[in-house]
Amino acid sequence: MYKKILVAIDLSKDTDKVIKSALGMAQNDASRLHFVHVVEPISAAYSMDIYVANVSELQTEAIKFAEERLTALGTEWNLETGSTHSLLGSPATEIRALAEELDVDAIVIGSHGHSGWKILLGSTANSVLHGAHCDVLTVYVG
Repeated sequence: MYKKILVAIDLSKDTDKVIKSALGMAQNDASRLHFVHVVEPISAAYSMDIYVANVSELQTEAIKFAEERLTALGTEWNLETGSTHSLLGSPATEIRALAEELDVDAIVIGSHGHSGWKILLGSTANSVLHGAHCDVLTVYVG
């Protein structure tokens, strides 16, 4: 049913659960999957009052980490070259834009509880859902 699926992952311990759900939707055909992780700009995530020697350097390190982790996940799950995407920006906006660009049939994203950092991903999943041009599966990862 789904020919191309975008899997939005947060690189947490719950990533494998989200990927397994997407792989099931793809009938265990990893060639149908694309992974995406969106790094939020540090200036958006933290108050401008923070005392950091070099915010740009921190941002570069966060992007580098995401790219390395995504590459490793792509290899681990046998994704085709070019099927991992590390982006910078607002997660929901970037995920929806990439989904349209890739012309995917579905987006799979983890959904957490409602406390602490986890509320951010819950709101991201909700924001992706409202405005997506395709089916969206939220995988409860508690």
